[in-house]
Amino acid sequence: MTGTTGTTGASNPTGTPDEAPAAPLHLAVALDGAGWHPAAWREEGARPGELLDAAYWADLVAEAERGLLDFVTFEDALGLQSAAFHQPDDRTDQVRGSIDAVLLAAHLAPLTTHIGLVPTTNVTHTEPFHLAIGIATLDHASRGRAGWRPQIASRAADSAHFGRRATPQLTEDDVTDSELISQPLRALFAEGAEVVEAARQLWDSWEDDAEIRDAATGRFLDRAKVHHIDFEGTNFSVKGPSITPRTPQGQPLVVSLAHATTPYEFAALGSDVVAVTPHDRAGAAAILAQVAEAVVRTGRDLTDRPLRTFADLVVFLDDEPGAAARRKARLDEVAGAGLASDAEIFTGTPAELAGLLLDWRSAGLDGFRLRPGTLPHDLTAITRGLVPELQRRGVFRTEYASTTLRGHLGLARPASRYAKVV
Repeated sequence: MTGTTGTTGASNPTGTPDEAPAAPLHLAVALDGAGWHPAAWREEGARPGELLDAAYWADLVAEAERGLLDFVTFEDALGLQSAAFHQPDDRTDQVRGSIDAVLLAAHLAPLTTHIGLVPTTNVTHTEPFHLAIGIATLDHASRGRAGWRPQIASRAADSAHFGRRATPQLTEDDVTDSELISQPLRALFAEGAEVVEAARQLWDSWEDDAEIRDAATGRFLDRAKVHHIDFEGTNFSVKGPSITPRTPQGQPLVVSLAHATTPYEFAALGSDVVAVTPHDRAGAAAILAQVAEAVVRTGRDLTDRPLRTFADLVVFLDDEPGAAARRKARLDEVAGAGLASDAEIFTGTPAELAGLLLDWRSAGLDGFRLRPGTLPHDLTAITRGLVPELQRRGVFRTEYASTTLRGHLGLARPASRYAKVV
C-alpha cells in the first residue's frame, strides 16, 4: 500500500483558529502489542519483554489520557496473531501472544480517570450473556468510560478452539477485496448484530432505580424493575435479566470497524461509533455515503440514535521532515516486506498529519482512530506533537469536559427501554 508522506492537503495550511471548523475533533488510538508495524518490537525504544506486563499498558494509556484523547481500543483475538488475515502461520519473527482485552481494560479502569476504554471481543464463539456482563462490569469499574468493539470470527481455524461449530474458510481470492471478504461472513455479521442487541437489552434489564438498598426496611431490590429480556436470536436465546445492575452510561459505547457493505449494515444496526478505512478525502466521502445508505436500509433513526464516524489511519510521526518515512522504510527492511494495511499509512510530521485530518474531516467525519506504527514512539508523537498542533488550530479540547465516554462524544445517556415513561 502506498503511504501518505508529508502531504497535508489542507485548505488552510496555516491552521489559524479563525478558519478552523467549529465542532470539536475527536481522537482515539488503537493499541496493539509493540505497534502496528510487524517489526515494531525490534525498534529502539520498544519494550518487547513487557508486552504481557500490565504496567506497560498502564503507561501507554496514561500517555493517551495525558493527550486528552477520547478513548483507546485494545485488540484481541481467539488465536495467535498471524501475517495473513484469514489463516494462522508458524512465523517466529513477529509478536505472538496477547492478554485478554476486557480483563486488561478492567485493570486499567481504576488507574485512569477520564479516557474511554474499549476492548475488542469475539461475538461468534463467546456467549452473549458473558459479553454483556463483562462490558457492564467494566463500565461500573471505570465509572462510565467503557466501550466495546464486537468482532466476528473471520478465521475459520479459531473455531477449533471450541469444537461447537465451523465457520467459513476465506480463500486467497476472498481476501483481495473487502466486499469479497464480507460475503461468506454475512451470516456471522447477522448473528453478531443479534449479539449486540441481546447485550443492549441485558444492559437495560435493570432500571436505573431498581436497587433500593434500604437497610431500615430490609428492601434491597425492587423486583418489578428487573426484567427478563426473553431474547430469541437465530442461533441462541437469552432469558435474562443481567446479573449486573444498570451501568453509569446506561448503554456502554459500541464501536465497530467496517470496510464493506455488510459491516456497514452491522454498524448501522448496533454501533454508536463506526471506524472506516478511506485512503483519501474523496474515499472518505464515498464511504460515508455508503454508511448513510446502510442506515436507511436498517431503518435507524439518527435523531434518536446518532452514529459517530471515525476514520482509521496507521501513523508514523517525527518532527523532522522525512524522518518518519525513513523510519518506516527501515522497519520494512527489517520485516522483509513493506507494511500492508487495510487503513491508509501516513508518514510525516505532526503538523502535516493535522492538516490531513482537517482535510479529510471536511468530508463529514467526526474523528479519527490512529494506529501508532511503533509504541511508545508514535503514541507519544500523537499526544505531544499532534494534539498541541490541533489545539493551536482551535479544533481539539484543552481539557476534558466530561467524565464519561458518551459525554466525550456528545452522546446522551439513554433511558432503559423497560422503564415506564412518566
